[in-house]
Amino acid sequence: MVKNDHFKIMKQFSDLEDNLLGQPFTFQDTISILEEQKAVAQMYAIHENSIAVLSDLKNNHSYIYNGALANVLGISVSGTNQEIESIWEEEIYAKVHPDDLAARHLLELHFFHLLRKTPIELRSNFRTHSVIRMRNKSNKYIPVLHRTFYQLSSSNGSLWLALCLYNFATDIDNRQGFGGIIQNTATGEIIYSNCESVGDILSPRECQVLSLIEQGFASKEIALRLSVSKNTIDRHRQNIMEKLRVNNSIEALKVAKALKIIY
Repeated sequence: MVKNDHFKIMKQFSDLEDNLLGQPFTFQDTISILEEQKAVAQMYAIHENSIAVLSDLKNNHSYIYNGALANVLGISVSGTNQEIESIWEEEIYAKVHPDDLAARHLLELHFFHLLRKTPIELRSNFRTHSVIRMRNKSNKYIPVLHRTFYQLSSSNGSLWLALCLYNFATDIDNRQGFGGIIQNTATGEIIYSNCESVGDILSPRECQVLSLIEQGFASKEIALRLSVSKNTIDRHRQNIMEKLRVNNSIEALKVAKALKIIY
């Protein structure tokens, strides 16, 4: 992968996060629930010396709690808390090696689609687990354990509160490999590892449409080839972008190829 592609995939990861904000929410979250989850995030930062980020996807807001790892990375002082009006932690992501940020994007994309198919009451059992390289204050990469949990969902299935944890990694963590896994913490089952493809994200027809887009055909031309209306093709294109959590066809092609949905 060339260097320019690294930054494009970093942008795609941002698009994934931003598209989470577009989910429909069917409830009024209460201050008490949010405060409870903020306390959980702060506990992780204090007791594990981690960086804990609680992201409110409904309100596009994040709460960051810094343990000792923040000092080592040169991000902030241990014990400080921060609120940002975004779910994109730019200061933290800027420390991650581009290869690992790309792998994390793919892992989070798989995770999102897995949880959307999982009953709401079981979602908190699942987590991502990956080891990523992050630059410390001396500008040297060190291994950091990264985990993501989706703590709460709205009644219609939209993911609401996400908790990301960054910890010092160990030799045992490193054996998991830099691509990460998704695990059911209630059973120990490994659901996904090493960026394997999930071809069922897109339907066969959507894959066909995406392949024709790659060949340079416009919606009207694709409609003629498939004997359907242009509106039908436009709906397919919109569904493809929503499922892949991207904003345009160029990004959709890159993500689909990275996931081996198309070749």
